[in-house]
Amino acid sequence: MTKYLAFCALLLSILCSACGVYSFTGASVEGKTINFHILDNKARNVMPALSATLTTKIRNRILSQTGLSPVNTDDADYDISGYITAYDVSVTGVQNTQTASLNRLTISVQIEFKNQKNTKASFSQSFSRFSDFAANQALQTVENKLIEEIGTQLADDIFNKAFVNW
Repeated sequence: MTKYLAFCALLLSILCSACGVYSFTGASVEGKTINFHILDNKARNVMPALSATLTTKIRNRILSQTGLSPVNTDDADYDISGYITAYDVSVTGVQNTQTASLNRLTISVQIEFKNQKNTKASFSQSFSRFSDFAANQALQTVENKLIEEIGTQLADDIFNKAFVNW
């Protein structure tokens, strides 16, 4: 039985190494290094820490799921850059046809992903997510929580586009 398990483990490792690196998240990683650029802030009305917060969310999501090593060079296997294009608050729910009941914070980013191992997998795409909050709450009181939620969703979207391709 032990020889059978050892044979299965060996066979599985050979199959996985022959086709690149795969993780249990479904990510396909062909390289070893990634270069992250801080997202530029090109939106109006953005809180000062948003750029760093979103960059960190994306960075942490990718590093935790891929095993890639971050580097600060232009010859990395993968390169992610981009900018924040929108940070908008709008009314989304109306009560009694006159009073706002819900507001919506929407954050959009433009991401450029370069895959040096497979240039066909490179992309430039806009990603946008939102979160609603009660109209009787000031944005400043819920802003950090909303940014955390939206940032996580954006990081998941970007990770899936770059490494899962579903």
